[in-house]
Amino acid sequence: MKIATYNVNGINGRLDILLRWLKEDKPDVVCLQELKTEDTRFPRREIERAGYGAVWHGQRSWNGVAILSNGSMPVLTRRGLPGDPDDSHSRYIEAAINGILIGSLYLPNGNPAPGPKFDYKLRWFQRLHEYAAELLELEVPTLLVGDFNVMPTEIDVYKPERWLDDALFRPEVRKAYADLVAQGWTDAVRHLHPGERIYTFWKYWRSSFERDAGLRLDHFLLSPVVAPWLKSANVRRAPRSWAHTSDHAPVVIELDVPKPRDDG
Repeated sequence: MKIATYNVNGINGRLDILLRWLKEDKPDVVCLQELKTEDTRFPRREIERAGYGAVWHGQRSWNGVAILSNGSMPVLTRRGLPGDPDDSHSRYIEAAINGILIGSLYLPNGNPAPGPKFDYKLRWFQRLHEYAAELLELEVPTLLVGDFNVMPTEIDVYKPERWLDDALFRPEVRKAYADLVAQGWTDAVRHLHPGERIYTFWKYWRSSFERDAGLRLDHFLLSPVVAPWLKSANVRRAPRSWAHTSDHAPVVIELDVPKPRDDG
């Protein structure tokens, strides 16, 4: 089973990029972030023509998350992260696909830090901690996938000394991510590539992609049931080189999912 995460940085403006990549890579499941469109303008027909069922949680001009499933319709289980009924940001959506629970998330950026946006980021992280712990208690196959807007360690950022005061790299945020993983989750990319510099995002300026001056912001967290199924985890760098593309690249993992037992 091939599962991907991709911050598309505007799904309608970069729909041709997304459809081209879907056709070439053929992932089974895709978690999308930064749709930047309201629900009524989500390109459902184009996605369906590409062979994917979809559920989404949009927001005009900002945020927005979705889950696509090749050849089937995801079973929606949640729109929005619990813990704050007044939070209007579209940052979390969850669905069941082939017996696996998948959450697609877009964690707040938090800049400038310190400040109200940084405080909101830490509150959102705390809500994610609490909900993630509930998911683990279910003991079902679960993945938390998406743009976490955090570089967990110095190896996840080009020239870390330049990012010390940034909300993506401040100690409070890195600790929040580490505490989340410590609940029992497995960081798929880092688990299979423990010492490798791997980036998923490159700014548009100063030839950042060409110089490989990037950040690792997009992560897969696997529950203890799923972790043994992990076979590969890689960044698909090619789409980042295409014209008018997102500043993120797709990240893809492959799972060897056991076949259901036939007790008959």
